[in-house]
Amino acid sequence: MKDQDLTDNASIHSSQPDDGKRITAMPMMWSAGRLGAIVALMLVGIWATFSEWMDIWHIALTDEEASHIFLVPIILVWLVSVRKDQIPLCNLRLSFLGPLLIGVGWVLLWSGFNHSFQSGRHAGAIAVVSGCFLTFTGWDVVKRFWPAFVVLAFMVPIPGQIRTQISVPMQTYTAAIAQFFSVLIGMTVERSGNVMSYNGIEVAVAEACNGMRMIFALLLVSFAFAFGTPLRTWVRIVIILLSPVIAVICNVIRLIPTVYVYGQYSEGVAEAFHDYSGWFMLLVALGMMFGIVHLLNWLQLPVFPKNNGNGDLVRAKNNNKHTGESE
Repeated sequence: MKDQDLTDNASIHSSQPDDGKRITAMPMMWSAGRLGAIVALMLVGIWATFSEWMDIWHIALTDEEASHIFLVPIILVWLVSVRKDQIPLCNLRLSFLGPLLIGVGWVLLWSGFNHSFQSGRHAGAIAVVSGCFLTFTGWDVVKRFWPAFVVLAFMVPIPGQIRTQISVPMQTYTAAIAQFFSVLIGMTVERSGNVMSYNGIEVAVAEACNGMRMIFALLLVSFAFAFGTPLRTWVRIVIILLSPVIAVICNVIRLIPTVYVYGQYSEGVAEAFHDYSGWFMLLVALGMMFGIVHLLNWLQLPVFPKNNGNGDLVRAKNNNKHTGESE
């Protein structure tokens, strides 16, 4: 019995160094073997859904309305990088969440193939690869990095029918607002629906400043701004809810000079201005969001959280320090 007690004590304290200091059990880490298994399983998932990934890539390349898809990987990396302090704290484990998400993905793929539902196939491919990643990581990674998982939804191209229902009325409203401010600054601009005429040149809002293209890009940028900066939850909700309004304002700011350039210069110059000004509007939108945050802060509203987001890391370091000092 005494030998058994000694054996049990040896197994319990086998993690103690010679000086008698106790070492606490650490969560499963991002070892080379685990990373290799994650990459291998994700590659299998991509191979199994390769046709859907190629379809997403083709749509993003050929359809300007889906060009915001190219921003998704950049913003995903950004959302992970601003939470990099959480990476060593993740409690990694094999999880049934991964196979469950893979199953959901295959159901979406099956439904998409059998009912000609393109978005279902695309969402299914993303779910399958995400499930492969979560199989070897678990729920704790989702809790710590959920904004990065949410942003993957922007990789699904919007169906044309839904896109048209949103873009057509938005283009008309944008054209009406742009005409009002164009006349206000002295430009002679006429409008019929979403078509504006200046200096004898007709410019359709769908060609000059498509509202749909801007609104989804700005929704993506707004989400990245809201969850990539230390803000309170209610401020993040306000930023996201205001993103359609910001999109309309940016469209108007872009549309007025674009109409002027179409009326004064060649079509090639006007098209180049149209293309480059769209990306510039993303910077304008970011500036507007910073302005909203600073305005709320100037009004002395609780904008920034008291905890800077590193509380878990600080507590972990303190716990290790106290544990090292104890016998």
